[in-house]
Amino acid sequence: TMQITEQTKISDILDSYSDIAPAMEALGIRSVGSLGVRRRIAKLINVKTAAKIHRVPVADLLSKLNTAIQSGAASTTGSNS
Repeated sequence: TMQITEQTKISDILDSYSDIAPAMEALGIRSVGSLGVRRRIAKLINVKTAAKIHRVPVADLLSKLNTAIQSGAASTTGSNS
């Protein structure tokens, strides 16, 4: 299981856990799973930056994401598990 930190790239999370988008959207981070420009931007930003952009406390986002992957709410899609 991946440990998500402030420095984890959003693209790494989405690559490893393709169905984690609902956990992000629950905190107001919309369209994180869409293709195109947002997907390219995801390669450039980390969790801390995403939290700041969307005005979400980084601790809340980290907690939600790590809980989702540990509880099995997000399934592994890549070989990075």
